[in-house]
Amino acid sequence: MLKQGSTLASVWLIVLRLVELHGLDPQQFMNELGIRPETLRDVRARISSHLADVAFAKAMTLIPDPAFALRAGECWHPSNLGTMGFAWLSSRTLHTGLKRMERFSRIIGTDFSYQLIEEPAGLWFVHNHGRGDDTIGYPMTDFTLSILMTMCRTNFGQQLNATELHLRRPQPDNPAPWRDLFGCDVTFGADRDCFLLDWDVVDMPLPTANIPLANTFDSILAEQMASFVDSDLISRSKAYLLRELTSGTPSAQELAIALGMSQRSFQRKLGELGLTYQKVLDEIRHELARRYLDDPSKSVTEIAFLLGFSEQSAFTRAFRHWSGMSPSVYRGEKFA
Repeated sequence: MLKQGSTLASVWLIVLRLVELHGLDPQQFMNELGIRPETLRDVRARISSHLADVAFAKAMTLIPDPAFALRAGECWHPSNLGTMGFAWLSSRTLHTGLKRMERFSRIIGTDFSYQLIEEPAGLWFVHNHGRGDDTIGYPMTDFTLSILMTMCRTNFGQQLNATELHLRRPQPDNPAPWRDLFGCDVTFGADRDCFLLDWDVVDMPLPTANIPLANTFDSILAEQMASFVDSDLISRSKAYLLRELTSGTPSAQELAIALGMSQRSFQRKLGELGLTYQKVLDEIRHELARRYLDDPSKSVTEIAFLLGFSEQSAFTRAFRHWSGMSPSVYRGEKFA
């Protein structure tokens, strides 16, 4: 069964730069995965986690270097992580920044997780790629940890090195790329993927800190997280429709593009859940209609336009189909 999780589409810009660094045509790489360029330009768009698996498996086949994903840190830009990227830059210490990554990681991707473990020797940053024993987890871990190490150096300084690096991947023929990037000894075949930073490093006040900005970003991230607790296909579809209905009714194709998939794939997935685009649209319209009708300050005509109907009569017919009564009757009973 395909994964229902997702990753922030803008993170894929890092993937594009990474494959280009290794001599691949990034546009062709994305085209073969069925990802549209406009999806990557949409700051709110998300792409199926299944495609991430396919992309890393494809890169492993096309790029002979087993350490290829370690160069992801060279491709990182704060905007690729959305609000999280700029919250990171304003963090007071690496400790507070890493805590943000741990707390809000689901905004970036739903199938992996971060964990901070405090020990006398320092702070462990643990990455769980969520793929079990699948070997695609090896480059995914390299991808993530190399970006995190680069982010730490961006805030702290290029002289920063990890104290220890533990990786689940087996010992490679040439371990030098991992030692060189993290600046420490590496334990391969470990039981978890993680790196250790000294306490005097993670708790040192950073020159890039901006606490008022960081607090503002935290509020934005908290709102995003609250609306993203359930990240399945239906929830993401409804979230998109909620945003767009006031500007008109999006087509099934527009919704599919926003979710980072083809219209055919989107309709097939809905079918597997016993749904159609029209059913999802009707559900969200009915939910919104009842919410709006509960507000006496909004007229039925205004509500019709807010829901994307071109005229009030069309909304009235639709609401009668959904609830068995007209909007005016529903409102009358509600306030009787």
